[in-house]
Amino acid sequence: MVKYLKLLRIEQWVKNLFVFAPLFFSGNVMNSDLLVKSIFAFIIFSIAASSIYIINDYSDIEQDKKHPEKRNRPLASGVISKRNAIYLLTSLILLDFTLKYFGFLYFHQNIWKFCVIILFYFLMNIAYTFKLKHVAIVDVCIISVGFVLRVLAGGYITGIYISQWAILLTFVLALVLALGKRRGELVNAQISGKSRKALDGYNVQFADIALSISVTLAIVCYLMFTLSPEVQQRFHPRVFYTVIFVVFAFLRYLQQTLVYNKTESPTKIVYKDRYIQITLVLWLISFLLQIYYK
Repeated sequence: MVKYLKLLRIEQWVKNLFVFAPLFFSGNVMNSDLLVKSIFAFIIFSIAASSIYIINDYSDIEQDKKHPEKRNRPLASGVISKRNAIYLLTSLILLDFTLKYFGFLYFHQNIWKFCVIILFYFLMNIAYTFKLKHVAIVDVCIISVGFVLRVLAGGYITGIYISQWAILLTFVLALVLALGKRRGELVNAQISGKSRKALDGYNVQFADIALSISVTLAIVCYLMFTLSPEVQQRFHPRVFYTVIFVVFAFLRYLQQTLVYNKTESPTKIVYKDRYIQITLVLWLISFLLQIYYK
């Protein structure tokens, strides 16, 4: 059972929590109807993402066998056969269609746009898996668009308006995560002496500059988001001060990456770094206070 969960990459489902962003930032977390719709969106996105991961691992079996870490993946290591992987993929696709059918029955007024988003996400990632992940800059932009699609899906299924600053913030935040991961891969490639096609068009210097630009844009977008008229009217004007936590978290991440040369992906750094974790908790508490306790 564990090997199948590993193939599905359950730990990556945390990315799909972005579908809850419209619900959270609109102050409607206690709305049970909207919460159910957001949970539905999370499940559908998780199924779609796991399907893509299976397709990706299936297509990269031979390359993954030569990678020091990826060779331990279920398909590359042989603990799951190709046939069983196809069976699992087929089951996920059938489950996806079944859930969407029930979605049409219960959320008919919001489901069409949501389904278009899911379809676009799936097709975009198929293109990414077989071709675009080898095209520098395009690859990280596709990853970032994927996060934007999650937020849009959460907005469409609940009928909650998403501001332009929120969309732009999501894109550049995801860009930080994608570029940070690429930088870690580049550093590891320099250490091991082994590179791969996905890193063509990148070097550490470019990654450092692009990462710094993206962090700057993310901070500016968050600042403009908190100062936008709709946010100022919906929440307490003091929501602006939560930018302090955002700045600290980004600076700490850059310190870990550029000073201490941590090569883990950004999500792993967040999981391990206590300073960033504490800062995120303080940001969450302060934002909740602005939303629900004006």
